[in-house]
Amino acid sequence: MNKGFGKGGQSKELNLRAMAQEFMDGLQRHADMLAFNLASRESVQEKDYKKRSAAPQIMPSGKRHQNFEQMQAYARDLLVRQVINDCLGLAVTAMNNSHFFFSLLKESKGSNKFDAGIQKIAEQRHHHFLNAPIDAKFDLLNQDYGVRLESQTSILNLVIALKALIENNGILKAEMFPEGVNPVLEIDLKRLELEKAKNEAGQAMGRIVNDRKIFRDGEAIVFSDLEIQRTLVSIASFADALFKSVANYAQSFNKKP
Repeated sequence: MNKGFGKGGQSKELNLRAMAQEFMDGLQRHADMLAFNLASRESVQEKDYKKRSAAPQIMPSGKRHQNFEQMQAYARDLLVRQVINDCLGLAVTAMNNSHFFFSLLKESKGSNKFDAGIQKIAEQRHHHFLNAPIDAKFDLLNQDYGVRLESQTSILNLVIALKALIENNGILKAEMFPEGVNPVLEIDLKRLELEKAKNEAGQAMGRIVNDRKIFRDGEAIVFSDLEIQRTLVSIASFADALFKSVANYAQSFNKKP
């Protein structure tokens, strides 16, 4: 789907497929970097850490120098927080990019052509969306475009998980939840499940399934290395469903008499 959108009479082509591909390419770089960091952490040796620490021959505060085991734990905790934060940032980016298309489609009623008045309304609608917090973004997508995404609860729960990691040493507290919400954190992580049956070419077939992690009040937010990698896979699945929703929304205008 292509859309022209610009200012001062200059048209800018927007291509949904190109936008989606660019987003997924960026997400792959995050996944590759995470794999590299995990592999590096697995291979680092204590002697290498000591040698690198001593290389400058002076430390900012030598008495506070942390040993190998302490730094292993600290580096992993930092990595988990960073990956979850990146996942949330990527989810917001996917929502913002998609809303740009939704806004244009809604105001132009699916047309490839729109005047300055329609463009202004679409811009205002999109500006409001950009400034909305992540939970409100989900509400706006549902209210304005009928989009309800399976991953919504998991993504909003990642917000709470990150809050616990940053503010309470990874321990979940009931007061971190909105008032009236059951203080149980449920996060679905996507996983590829291979089936016993093979296709006509003899290749293994698979399907995407969810594994649910559950955290309760007073419990520590803990992810294995593989689970942290699968948070990025889950964001990819979320973005894919969102981009398909835009395409379906565009097609819905063609079905109307």
